[in-house]
Amino acid sequence: MKPKILNPGERIEFISTWLPRLLLSATLSVTVSIAGCDLLGLTDEDDDDSTQLLALLLLSTTSSSSDGCSYQVQSITTTTSTGNYTLVDTGQTTCYGTNSGTVGCSGGGTAAQDGFYTGNTPSYTNNADGTITDNRTSLMWVNSADTNGDSSINSSDKLTQSSAVSYCSSLTYAGHSDWRLPTVKELYSLMNFGQGRDPSSCTNCASGNLSGKTFMDDSVFSVGFGDTSSGERLIDGQYASTNVYGGKIFDTDTGVFGVNFVDGRIKGYECNSTKTFYVQCVRGNSDYGLNNFTNNGNGTITDNATGLTWQQGDSGTSRTFDQALTYCEGLSLGGSSNWRVPNIKELQSILDYSRAPDYTGSAAINSIFNATSFTNEEGITDYATYWSSTTHVACDNASSTCGGTDDVTSGAYMAFGRALGYYLNSVQDVHGAGSQRSDDKDDVSTKGGAASANVGFGTFFYWGPQGDILRDGNGEDGMYVRCVRN
Repeated sequence: MKPKILNPGERIEFISTWLPRLLLSATLSVTVSIAGCDLLGLTDEDDDDSTQLLALLLLSTTSSSSDGCSYQVQSITTTTSTGNYTLVDTGQTTCYGTNSGTVGCSGGGTAAQDGFYTGNTPSYTNNADGTITDNRTSLMWVNSADTNGDSSINSSDKLTQSSAVSYCSSLTYAGHSDWRLPTVKELYSLMNFGQGRDPSSCTNCASGNLSGKTFMDDSVFSVGFGDTSSGERLIDGQYASTNVYGGKIFDTDTGVFGVNFVDGRIKGYECNSTKTFYVQCVRGNSDYGLNNFTNNGNGTITDNATGLTWQQGDSGTSRTFDQALTYCEGLSLGGSSNWRVPNIKELQSILDYSRAPDYTGSAAINSIFNATSFTNEEGITDYATYWSSTTHVACDNASSTCGGTDDVTSGAYMAFGRALGYYLNSVQDVHGAGSQRSDDKDDVSTKGGAASANVGFGTFFYWGPQGDILRDGNGEDGMYVRCVRN
């Protein structure tokens, strides 16, 4: 998004009215460059209907540092009064059992899943010039992450986040020179949970086993896998975004969010000169991902940008995946009873990447919403993760080719609080508020490879290379739901 240029009267108002408020409240955020990231400072503390400030800073400066990173001061906003934020459906049309198999989709109970509710189906136009237009979002994409132009996608195409920003902004391609590195919400618009199969537990899987099983439509885009010939994991298919985490990854490191189209997740990654990403440049519709909230005064919030109406509060208590579905299907609020659990892309649409518990002292959601706090596994105040109605389908654990029975035991969720892991014998915010991960739908203790620990605040289970802490809502706190309706 380009900075807003204010007229003289607006500049006077900013200097005399808003700047003192921002300085006194310590919400004036700037970006700093640390080891490979353009750090975009994000704040929208004055985001209620009467005091929205759509542009806080007018200055943007960039300089280079010794490690090739850039220093940038820039302000962007998370809301707009005019934007059109068209959500693209997840592509998931099947409903799944809690532990295995499929079920017939239907409303009113545990089968009222993502597959039952359809939205804007993905629609793309191949422009025959190396670009793809998303007909739903009006975003135009470079169709390949082949940044070095050698007709293959591997580790040599990856760039640090800072270099990715520079690459896209200087790119002239297919007759256009207004390319940019996408935001995490722009990238996530390409996520497809209908065809995606997570190969994390697929021993000996290769990219050839995953044709038609990536979380980005590989019949439209060329998808980058981890370069195993260079020592990467197959699932190291992270794509860079402009969104830098306000908190700290692993509690100490500046991080940037990446979208992984191989394993179907969003995570915060350490921002340094050695962490590199695939790059998918975008242009057009620079307001995409911005919300336009209205408080309806009846316990509901309408986002006029997406057309969705949300429960202003959350469920307030933990629930399993099935219990979340039953809760929302039975909810009567604001004069309506047609509530449901949002799919994962709908849920991500209200995540505010300018907020984080260790940055703003709040959940990563606009302050027009209410978010229940709880005491997490580390014994500190935190905010919940929220279920979606989307199943995070994975390759069968026993499969070596991702050709066996689908593993459908996990539901996708968004972390509006810290995305915790048990790493190096301590509980840490390993992936950041704003991550999208998945958990077992009803019993995390049965997940293959899961282990347990206790740091003095109760036993918990964890899994994976960063020790992702698992919650299923069945005895663990912090696994809530926030209902939505059209």
